[in-house]
Amino acid sequence: MDVEFIEREERSARFLARGVSPSFVNGVRRAMVADVPTFSVDTVRVIENSSVMFDEQIGLRLGLVPLTTPVGEFEVGDEATLSIDVEGPDTAYSGDLVSSDELVQPAEENVPIIELKEDQRLELEADAVLDRGHEHAKHQGGVSVGYRHLQRVEVVGETGEFEDDESQIVRGVVEDDGELVPTEAFDHDLSERYPGKEVELHDVEGAFVFHVETDGSFAVEELVLAAVESIEDRAEELEEAVAL
Repeated sequence: MDVEFIEREERSARFLARGVSPSFVNGVRRAMVADVPTFSVDTVRVIENSSVMFDEQIGLRLGLVPLTTPVGEFEVGDEATLSIDVEGPDTAYSGDLVSSDELVQPAEENVPIIELKEDQRLELEADAVLDRGHEHAKHQGGVSVGYRHLQRVEVVGETGEFEDDESQIVRGVVEDDGELVPTEAFDHDLSERYPGKEVELHDVEGAFVFHVETDGSFAVEELVLAAVESIEDRAEELEEAVAL
């Protein structure tokens, strides 16, 4: 399998994988969503909550705060404790959470939890547990994971002298004379890139473009590598089971 990055940032990336089957890329997609464990708040102990929001609603919001999860540093079932103590008038943010483990911290500091009025206070402790997305959606570190066929553009002729160019919308990444071009570069309209030309699109066999975003629990590269490793581990387990 050959991999080529088209766009690469810490929390999002677009990359091309060649020499793979549809079943394999779908397996990687599913593994990124469901198999790579992340920390998420699971249990909340409320000391004081005089806000207008019920304890259960506060707990739900805390469960949606992404927490950093260094890959390979913990095992499924490990826990970390976070605490918060904010008094109004003020807004309690994810950045106000204090963790018992320096490796497990809020991935974003500006996620609002509750706005507190005068004489209102929020004080609690929360246990974050490491688990996988197939157990609960709050453990899905890959918040946007998808793929499309790479498509090759072929110019087949000229449009007629008096014919108007009709929009030909395509999304993803196209290959043009060996160059990989994101379709947003020409507003997803092939008639803008090839004015006066008739073009055809063909799927490139065994070539797929992934677009991946994480919630900040880890970097995109860590998510992809951990997903592939989980597939390898399951394949080895199956091989051993069949050999018995």
